[in-house]
Amino acid sequence: MGKIILYIAMLGLLTVSCQRMEKTINSSKKDFSSAMRLTTSEWDSLFASHQESAIYHRRFKHQDIDSLVQLHAQRGILQVERIGTSAAGRSISELTYGDGSIKVMLWSQMHGDEPTATMALLDIFNFLEGQQDDGADSLRDLLKSKLQIHFIPMLNPDGAEIYNRRNVQSIDLNRDARAKQTVEGKLLTARADAVKPSFGFNLHDQSIYYHVPETQNPVTISLLAPAYNEAREINETRGNAMKLIAGINKMVQQYQPEAVAKYDDTHSPRGFGDNFQKWGAATVLIESGGLKGDVEKQQIRKINFIIILNALMEIAQGSYEQYEIAQYDDIPFNGSSLLHDVFIRNLEIGSDSVPLRTDIAIRRAENTVDRDFFVRGWVEDLGDLQESFGYDQVDASQLHFVQGRISPKVITSVNNLSKSEAFDLLKQGYMAIRLQPATAGNAASFHNLPIQLFTQPTFYLTSRIDLGGTANFYLADDSGRLLYAVLNGYLIDLNQPLKETFKNKVL
Repeated sequence: MGKIILYIAMLGLLTVSCQRMEKTINSSKKDFSSAMRLTTSEWDSLFASHQESAIYHRRFKHQDIDSLVQLHAQRGILQVERIGTSAAGRSISELTYGDGSIKVMLWSQMHGDEPTATMALLDIFNFLEGQQDDGADSLRDLLKSKLQIHFIPMLNPDGAEIYNRRNVQSIDLNRDARAKQTVEGKLLTARADAVKPSFGFNLHDQSIYYHVPETQNPVTISLLAPAYNEAREINETRGNAMKLIAGINKMVQQYQPEAVAKYDDTHSPRGFGDNFQKWGAATVLIESGGLKGDVEKQQIRKINFIIILNALMEIAQGSYEQYEIAQYDDIPFNGSSLLHDVFIRNLEIGSDSVPLRTDIAIRRAENTVDRDFFVRGWVEDLGDLQESFGYDQVDASQLHFVQGRISPKVITSVNNLSKSEAFDLLKQGYMAIRLQPATAGNAASFHNLPIQLFTQPTFYLTSRIDLGGTANFYLADDSGRLLYAVLNGYLIDLNQPLKETFKNKVL
């Protein structure tokens, strides 16, 4: 009997011990059920209320940003400090918000031709100032009380001035974290040393031709928790960045499903993101990629606004800790080389003596002229491209190549030809029309017409598909009916209303 009593007593002690252990484990798990969250409609409303209307295209200049920064300085909500100058003497400013204990640094446009996040930061500045009665004071109060946020909206103003990746000395600033050869690289390092942030956001744009593996979707947002060493080890700092990214991915999926991938995580000892991670700041790389129809990246700008603010909110609440590193691992890496502007599958381009039916990949290159740009379309690849696809694509199995013609009509001004008149000419088989040289205006005459305008003595239309060659031709059915036009690398359905925004130049 004594042994039974002893056994029962021990069992009781074990039960109490287990209950205490379970209570301890459960108490260590943080409850984020009360964390502040916004619905997609609330985020949409905030963006609409605070979008900076002065910036609406990608090729803005340093003066455009600096004038807005000075307005924010006058309002006095954000602390504005001129922290240095570029190699060419342009000012570089830092804007600070909040007096909390958690320090965060965000820097954008260290590559001058990567401006999407800069636009979003301007929208965020408007939000933080609370000029609109938007019902979001609680979010601003949270950020202000918990965080000290340091923004550098344009680190490379000289590159931005000419819409160029590198600085005025032709140095890639994101490859200067180790050597610190540039004044801009030294400046960012000095600010990191002075602020000692716990979190960092490295804001960039990537190629619009990356795609999400196993899909035909372009990567709209690419994310990365950069590696701090060659082994790509995960410590607490990098792990926190991965958790933040898991939350960012969740948010992007609500706006653009299956449009997120990870950037290459190979360690770069010269890269700032890798070094910020090494210096103890949980660093998130955000790369703005491509989205069909969003030429000026205004929709991606909105996504940046939302995911950056939401990430700051999660840092302030600590709610990023609810995510698992495994959720970061589940995000696929960027796929490349398969996405093109236009993809034509199985087109007949041969001759009677040498038949050839093959795939055609076409790309458009942007050429910057001051604040504007024009494109030039060319044949990027041809052959067996079964795995490839395009932003626009067509199955040409029942179609064949047809050469375009030059209209006998001559116009004296770009304004003499409407978009609908140009489209009518295109549907008749005319791909180009002469513009009188004496009245052509300046040499940088851009236009949005679906036809080629030329002042040269001769204009050469595409007579055959050649690698690297021009992309101005038609696709017709067996009866000879023109169904599609490929004009300067744009695919135009001749039986549908025009939808494309053309960026062509008088030739």
